[in-house]
Amino acid sequence: MGIKSLLPGPLGFGTAPLGNMFRAIPDEEAAATVEAAWDQGIRYFDTAPFYGAGLAEIRLGEVLADRPRDAFVLSTKVGRVILDELEDTSARDLGEKGGLFEHGRPNRMIDDYSADATLRSVEDSLTRLRTGRLDIVWVHDIAQDFHGDDWLAVYETARTGAFRVLRRLREEGVIKAWGLGVNRVEPIELTLDLDEPRPDAFLLAGRYTLLDHERSLQRLLPTATEQGVDMVVGGPYSSGVLVGGRHFEYQEAPAEILAKVGRIKALAAEHGVSVKAAALQFAPAHPASAAVVPGATRPGRIAEDAAALAEHVPAAFWTALREEKLIAADAPAA
Repeated sequence: MGIKSLLPGPLGFGTAPLGNMFRAIPDEEAAATVEAAWDQGIRYFDTAPFYGAGLAEIRLGEVLADRPRDAFVLSTKVGRVILDELEDTSARDLGEKGGLFEHGRPNRMIDDYSADATLRSVEDSLTRLRTGRLDIVWVHDIAQDFHGDDWLAVYETARTGAFRVLRRLREEGVIKAWGLGVNRVEPIELTLDLDEPRPDAFLLAGRYTLLDHERSLQRLLPTATEQGVDMVVGGPYSSGVLVGGRHFEYQEAPAEILAKVGRIKALAAEHGVSVKAAALQFAPAHPASAAVVPGATRPGRIAEDAAALAEHVPAAFWTALREEKLIAADAPAA
């Protein structure tokens, strides 16, 4: 179990923004961003049908189709099937994430975590990505933020459907690993308590960042480490608010979050550290972390990410964050 030996390095590329998250971006800009990631040496790419109703997969596939398939690692997700019929993108029910991909493709998306839908989703993703195989498949968004009070019923459908299909595909060598891709810790904790099927890893977005990590540290990550289940960290910039954006949890950042970011920025300036470096290096410092996958839609951001991961961050900065109770006392840091 685990995926650390599968991933080519600690920095991956998350493609949610390529699905026109928050804004419509030109195809040329999206392609240039993927090209920039490749030129910076990034060889792990994560995507999902959900990102713009297949748009991110299509855009990623158009660039990677010209690259040797054995030269990169590719992950996508199941749980949503993209149909040919069209719908009003502004009327989609996305739980707490309403309007997230309002600028994406207008194809209708349906939630379906059954076995048949999982197989269909994998086949559809292969077509959009223009590839013959997937390396990692995540079961996407089986948590409260999208399904509200019904999330446990949705989880049960996934447990008896998607989980078992992906385990079989892994055993047959069709994929190399599987797990959950979520924004909440609860479904991962449930899965780690199962006798079977057992995941190899999980992609946790937004729950292991400078702004939000204490719950993950309490139970989730110790259990994952004990079981040899790795974590890929998504959303290390907390939807952008840590690096100058206005969003937190995909919504307008509240005043208390902006105040916390201000305190972190002040300490970073005092120690000569960029906040981007702090955010990006915090994530992979935990022993369970296999990679961090920030997203971007502008080519220049990729070089910034690579530089931030290599930047020297003095131990005194992490000590100051702990003393100010801006990160947990037991949070590992470089």
